[in-house]
Amino acid sequence: MGDDTSVRASGEQLQAAEREAAKQRILAQAEADRIPVEETARAVPERRWRRGQD
Repeated sequence: MGDDTSVRASGEQLQAAEREAAKQRILAQAEADRIPVEETARAVPERRWRRGQD
């Protein structure tokens, strides 16, 4: 039974490592896709200005 417990613990550690790696990939992708606040803040007044011209 001791071997079964060590195999289970090893499997859980592997799953935890895979989850952490997946989390890091998701965070890296989110950071790559992020739009800086400066760019979003500039876009809003331009749209409002155009509406006022119609």
